[in-house]
Amino acid sequence: MSELSKIRNIGIMAHIDAGKTTTTERILYYTGKSHRIGEVDDGEAAMDWMPQEQDRGITITSASTTCFWKGYQINIIDTPGHVDFTAEVERSLRVLDGGIVIFSAVEGVEPQSETVWHQADRYGVPRIAYINKMDRIGADFFRVLDEIREKLGAVPLPLNLPIGNEGDFEGVIDLVNLKEIRWNQEDYGNTFFESEIEGSRREYAEKWRDNLFDHLGSISDEIAELYLEGGEIPDDTVLGAVRRGTLKGEFVPVFCGASLRNMGVQPLLDAIVHFLPAPDEKGPVKGYHLYKKKDVEIECSKDGPPLALVFKIQHNREAGAMSYIRVYSGTIKSGSAVYNINKKKRERISRILRMHANRYTTEDSVSAGDIAVAIGLKLAQTGDSLGSDKFPVLLESMKFPEPVISVAIEPKTLSEKKKLDEVLKILEREDPTFTVKENEETGQLIVSGMGELHLDVLVTRMMDEFKVEAKVGNPQVSYRESITRVVEHREKYHRVIGGKDNTADITIRVEPLERGSGNSFDTTVSSDLLPQEFIDAVRRGIENSFNSGIVYGYPVIDTRVTLIDAVYNQSTSTTFAFEAAASMGFDEACRKAEPVLLEPIMSVDIMCPKEFVGDVIGHITSKKGDIINVESKHGMEHIHAKVPLANMFGYSTVLRSSTQGRGSFSMEFSHFKIKEGGFG
Repeated sequence: MSELSKIRNIGIMAHIDAGKTTTTERILYYTGKSHRIGEVDDGEAAMDWMPQEQDRGITITSASTTCFWKGYQINIIDTPGHVDFTAEVERSLRVLDGGIVIFSAVEGVEPQSETVWHQADRYGVPRIAYINKMDRIGADFFRVLDEIREKLGAVPLPLNLPIGNEGDFEGVIDLVNLKEIRWNQEDYGNTFFESEIEGSRREYAEKWRDNLFDHLGSISDEIAELYLEGGEIPDDTVLGAVRRGTLKGEFVPVFCGASLRNMGVQPLLDAIVHFLPAPDEKGPVKGYHLYKKKDVEIECSKDGPPLALVFKIQHNREAGAMSYIRVYSGTIKSGSAVYNINKKKRERISRILRMHANRYTTEDSVSAGDIAVAIGLKLAQTGDSLGSDKFPVLLESMKFPEPVISVAIEPKTLSEKKKLDEVLKILEREDPTFTVKENEETGQLIVSGMGELHLDVLVTRMMDEFKVEAKVGNPQVSYRESITRVVEHREKYHRVIGGKDNTADITIRVEPLERGSGNSFDTTVSSDLLPQEFIDAVRRGIENSFNSGIVYGYPVIDTRVTLIDAVYNQSTSTTFAFEAAASMGFDEACRKAEPVLLEPIMSVDIMCPKEFVGDVIGHITSKKGDIINVESKHGMEHIHAKVPLANMFGYSTVLRSSTQGRGSFSMEFSHFKIKEGGFG
């Protein structure tokens, strides 16, 4: 068995409040990583180490830790459950080999669970499902199985069944061994006891064991034959078949428990090592070789050339920028130089750390398949590839959604200006969905993010953690601009600079694209008519103009620009002139193309008791929202709606007061649509 086969890189994902951090705390306790259990409700969870996480009782940043179980090294990333921090989940999934998705037995498959599930599908991450909170009123294990099937399009394969429900939940039935398992509450569930299945539950257990072997028989002829003949099926054969099916994505093993009551976590740990892949089982990772100018595949091997991906930057007051890296090939040593392939610069790694939330141990090196933190990188950003200049391979970079909400921020005094600028640079480097831009007309700094909570957290960090004295405006919507018809426009440019003529003459066509298509630049002009560097200059001018807007300066989206003609004069044409002509021509063409203002529409999911559903729907309708559907759950109604973001500011207060504090909601960006009233 290779060293790599003993490593598991896993993420723990869920909707907010499904018990994700609570479950992680139990994993750390049972693996001996922590000597006491920290509770989220007490603000003592080891993985929620930021002061704001402790104050708010939610996970904001994906914490990383390493623990050991039965000889296996498990690198765990505990990701946020709130949709405003979706970038944290996205960049974690990029480097994970497997995942545990936690569902609440009461709420079932919630909106963020769906988002995370589809993100994991995109990155091909094999998963285990864990249905938590089996001891809570309204818990229904089998309803959650149905929702996994219907909402996520997955095939749930229970390997555990609950014994009892709600207040009567007392343990689980292990369908592989056909045993009942109960946990000792006096030692926080550290010890557990197996017993034979009680007679009244025998038929129930046999029925679901038949279901297990039906699924496994479809991928293992050996199991199918033994099962049909009524023969004994060895546990190793069963576990091997479950592993193969999990890695192929044919089904999702399902476990259950009540993490807060210390029940059900050890079988989950066994499942991590039995069913989730080792780093070398995911297949080679794809990259682009800069010298060979072609796509290449990199095998996960310690003996290969060094190659790693920076998937997260975190600022530490003492250590500076902490770069979280996943190594895909070779070994990276402490004190060595690495080549930042994106920046085409060499950097030195002064130290390598193995993290346990915000504590760490120092390592001499980190090798293929492992995750660690590199200290000393000055230029690295999220998505950068690190390696050697002899093997410059760019790993696939990560794409993040555009921010949709902004606030103006300014220092309270002039002396704070420099400090504010430095802190904003740190936060922008840490978080790819946080952007900073200066309003050219007012000189104000505008910071943008994914939602009210996202910006609130970042602004609070500026003031509390970095001690910046600043004034913050009210949240504003980040609109977009686009066009509604096709226009062709000719732009001539002539300037005399330093006694030299600079001329350009281009014709461009602008046309609207479908919503969500993005922007594109094409050319029908050949490099015989216009040299390539001049075509590149036009491209630069157009792409820069996409960011500077048409009427109000909001970014332009879903627009195609095509260069259809150009006049080139060998003696007076310059790249500067062509770039300027492209920028001016784009502006004029778009103004003729009936520009429109687009506003962000949010997918809003509201949970409220049945008796308040009329009031809640009334409020949403009054905010120009469209009700998509209403689902009934145990004692609660789940309302799905689409609402303009501009009408959702302060909605949490409205919802609390109209539901006597019992309603909750989450929202995430859905799409842009033309704003009523347009530029008026």
